[in-house]
Amino acid sequence: MREPRDIPTLCPRFHRASELIGRRWTGAILYVLLKTRCRFATLRAAVPGITDRMLSERLQELEGQGIVQRTVVPETPVRVEYALTKKGRELAAAIEAIAGWAERWIALPDSPARRSAKPRARRSA
Repeated sequence: MREPRDIPTLCPRFHRASELIGRRWTGAILYVLLKTRCRFATLRAAVPGITDRMLSERLQELEGQGIVQRTVVPETPVRVEYALTKKGRELAAAIEAIAGWAERWIALPDSPARRSAKPRARRSA
C-alpha cells in the first residue's frame, strides 16, 4: 500500500490553467484566434456546433482572464472584433503542440487510417 507521502501533488496553477483552457470550446476558439482576429459571426462559423450563448460565455471568460481582447470599432454599423492579447498569444506553443499530437494520434471517421482497416464482418439480421 502506498504511503500518503508518495502521492504526487498537483501544481495549483497548472490545475487552474488546464481547467480554463480545457473547457469545452475554449481550445477551438483559441486555435481560430491564433490565426486571425475575428468578429463574433466568423468565430461562430469557424467552431462547429458552438451556440451563440456558449461562444459569448467563453469569450467573456477569456476576456476576464486577459487572454482575449474585445475591440469595438466605431463604424456604422458598430463592429466588434476579438483578438488574443499577449498573454493569449503565449498559448501558441501549447495549442500547436496539441494540434501536432492530434494530427499524429486522433483518427477521423473518414481518415485514410480508418479506411485502410479491414472491414468488419456483417452480422446477419
